[in-house]
Amino acid sequence: MILLRDLSFSRNGEALVTGASLQLHPGWKVGLTGANGCGKSSFLGLLRGELHADRGDMERPPNWVLAHVAQDTPALPDAALDFVLDGDIELRQIERDLVAAEEHHDDHHAGEQIGLLHSRLGEIDGYAAPARAAALMHGLGFSDEDFRRPVAEFSGGWRVRLNLARALMCRSDLLLLDEPTNHLDLDAIIWLEEWLKSYSGTLILISHDRDFLDVVTSHILAIEAGKMQLFTGNYSACERARAERLANDLALAAKQKREAAHLQSYIDRFRAKASKARQAQSRIKMLAKMGDIMAAHIDTPFSFSFPEPSGFSDPLLLLDHAKVGYDDAAPIFDKLTFTLRPDSRIGLLGRNGAGKSTLMKLLAGELAPLAGVREEGRNLKLGYFAQHQLEQLRPAESPLWHMIKLEPRTREQDLRNYLGGFDFRGSMVDAPCGRFSGGEKTRLALALMIRTAPNLLLMDEPTNHLDLEMREALTIALQETEAGMVLVSHDRHLLRATCDELWLVADGKVTPFDGDLDDYAEWLAQDRAAEKRGGKSNAASRNAGGIAGRSAAKEKPVAAMSKELCKAVSPETALAARRPLLKESEKLEQQLAEWQGELKLLEIRLADQSLYASPETRLLEELTLRQSLLTQNIETAESRWLEIHELLENP
Repeated sequence: MILLRDLSFSRNGEALVTGASLQLHPGWKVGLTGANGCGKSSFLGLLRGELHADRGDMERPPNWVLAHVAQDTPALPDAALDFVLDGDIELRQIERDLVAAEEHHDDHHAGEQIGLLHSRLGEIDGYAAPARAAALMHGLGFSDEDFRRPVAEFSGGWRVRLNLARALMCRSDLLLLDEPTNHLDLDAIIWLEEWLKSYSGTLILISHDRDFLDVVTSHILAIEAGKMQLFTGNYSACERARAERLANDLALAAKQKREAAHLQSYIDRFRAKASKARQAQSRIKMLAKMGDIMAAHIDTPFSFSFPEPSGFSDPLLLLDHAKVGYDDAAPIFDKLTFTLRPDSRIGLLGRNGAGKSTLMKLLAGELAPLAGVREEGRNLKLGYFAQHQLEQLRPAESPLWHMIKLEPRTREQDLRNYLGGFDFRGSMVDAPCGRFSGGEKTRLALALMIRTAPNLLLMDEPTNHLDLEMREALTIALQETEAGMVLVSHDRHLLRATCDELWLVADGKVTPFDGDLDDYAEWLAQDRAAEKRGGKSNAASRNAGGIAGRSAAKEKPVAAMSKELCKAVSPETALAARRPLLKESEKLEQQLAEWQGELKLLEIRLADQSLYASPETRLLEELTLRQSLLTQNIETAESRWLEIHELLENP
């Protein structure tokens, strides 16, 4: 096990953690969380032996093989597959020893040595090592043609993937991963989740992707205010535990209730206009879950929202038979038709290289169509965020300078207050942004874009480099804005919580995706299976058929029977079969209205600060219990109501 005894450590003279004592047992998958700069990466440095403790001890088994992802990759001439194979150190040593022994094959001792080496090679499954390396590379998005390409030919992001594949190739006892999803797209992240779930060693993982943490981890090690605290369970379990602790602080309880009521009002607005049953059901469940853990983020350093747009056009933007591509290369899209309305909240899905970022550039006007029409609404005001926006920041200038440049007539104090909502406070407001971290630059670019009050948001991977608290603040702000939105993100929590529709970019087409993100994971698995069989999959047809089939298969038996009955009988009999569903729907709507009305009154009562000042706690416990019961009843009834209406709309 890994044992910490009164451990204290610092970096560059700044104390990070003091007095940490805990145990991490073999086979645990530990998520390491905390604000940027709290000491997460330094703790991994201690485990690697690159840093030393100021006080106390940290012990781990000396015979453990440790693997981690290298920060840099030289421009090597080695083939990519060979570079990944180098991650298995023992394998490479055996191969070198075999070459040396075979040079003296006439020597009896050398022959015996060759036999022993081949025996060990079999024990470590060394003969299958190239196949294992190829599987790792495929999972991380590399093609067969990439295997023999020199490492030097790959871009920085793809070299990070090579480093990750090399670390996974190591048959390690302890695997240390620092933000492994930063340079991955969604399909590679889903693949990595499955790989890590089956990893038999001990994993310590830094990530700001809450869904990734939820799927992979068994424990959370949180660093906060210079202390380490170990939680059993995934990140959501850690949030709930933290929320309960913070809610016990009476100074925060009232604010928690106000924030929960604010989020509930958003849920009610969304529920009233939910149209797509499966996606709406997934969204409502996500929002309800967020309401449960709001208290965990009450003490966040971020406080901002999108200003209300000054006006809208309907449509905001449309593409009509647009042909899209670059120079003389084959077009990426042809006859692309796409309409964005004020209430559009679209998440784009698709494999790496399918054209999602190209589509975003087209929508933003940074790329003109080769043919067809791109037409803007009269009142369109675009807010476009992509990673290249960070390059447009003036490195020698401060956040305040950028704000004054944007709004020269606004009072300086008002601009300082606004930047404070993005945690630019004190000396940071006046510091040159060239020395900022990637996360700080992303926050500044978002602050500048949000300030323009756009009515159409185009967000291409906005959470890259952002920590969990900033991601949560951005998620809530995007939920509440009235602006239309198109989002590309590998953060599934953000997609689930903010998007009403999912569209699939594949095979040169952009089509509505019939399913939710769980269905998309299955779609990816089907797509990979088709590639392994040697054929190029027809993504559009499987989107229309295979995923819809899965959705039907997941329905309750009574729902499936109702759908089949409606298909098989005459119109008169079908109408008779629909009547029980309509009657049940009306009954559910009446019951939901009563429960929601009672819940609103209950939340007003719970927001009364005098309730928490009273020494009598029984009433508070009864009200909280009733609130929990009502919330559960409403969620169950909503799920059934959505299921019924899907059957009625698609008989």
